Amino acid sequence: MEQKNPIQVAGRLFRTLELLAETGSAGLMELSSSLELNKTTAHRVLNSLIYMGYARQNPVSGKYEPTFKIVDMANKIMAKVDIVQTVRPYLRKLMEATGETVHFVERDGIDAVYIDKVESLNNGIQMVSRIGSRIPLYCSGVGKAMVAGMDEWEIEEIWNNSEIVRLTPFTVTDYDDFKAELQEIRERGYALDNEENETGVRCIACSLKEPMGSARHAFSISAPVSRMDNARISELAGYVMQTKAEIEKNLAKS
Repeated sequence: MEQKNPIQVAGRLFRTLELLAETGSAGLMELSSSLELNKTTAHRVLNSLIYMGYARQNPVSGKYEPTFKIVDMANKIMAKVDIVQTVRPYLRKLMEATGETVHFVERDGIDAVYIDKVESLNNGIQMVSRIGSRIPLYCSGVGKAMVAGMDEWEIEEIWNNSEIVRLTPFTVTDYDDFKAELQEIRERGYALDNEENETGVRCIACSLKEPMGSARHAFSISAPVSRMDNARISELAGYVMQTKAEIEKNLAKS
């Protein structure tokens, strides 16, 4: 059963803000159509966002744009996330040792959310990932690393509540195959994303032990397949496992 927002106007405000964030800028008619609101209602919603400082109207094009106020809010939230500050030096050290981009995520339901990223300085190809974006647990290295440490009932719940889609020819969409892969992760200590979420990109990932409950955080090395053959994976896995041990040792002290 689909749930409805108990405060309709709040839903309209945030849907409009999310749409502006996705498009960058849009005209009134475009927004009205996309949001399925009449022109008058859409205009009132936009004026409310402008009043609160979250949107503005470009004086030249007349189109509506998001402001940086939401970015400022996000930065304030991230500044409160102590684990990011604790882990970042280790992520940077891992990037410098391997020359590859490193991601750090937090679990949010059936997804993982990127909360930090250290882009390789030597990498001519930038990853499409960005802070705040989401990826499904079932088809990502960081997601599978976290799921591998969960109880059977929780694994099944995540699978059943996920929209299982073959994002690439390599995405695992069979539950038995998924469970078999989780067992392999437990045995070797790290997870792999073999182009399952994004064609042409492979990842090595580890979750972090939590004081209580299931793992909520994980990190990974990501690189194009041209630089991530099986021999390279074996080499980089050692760096990843060492970083996991160092971070968990630090977290245990705090």
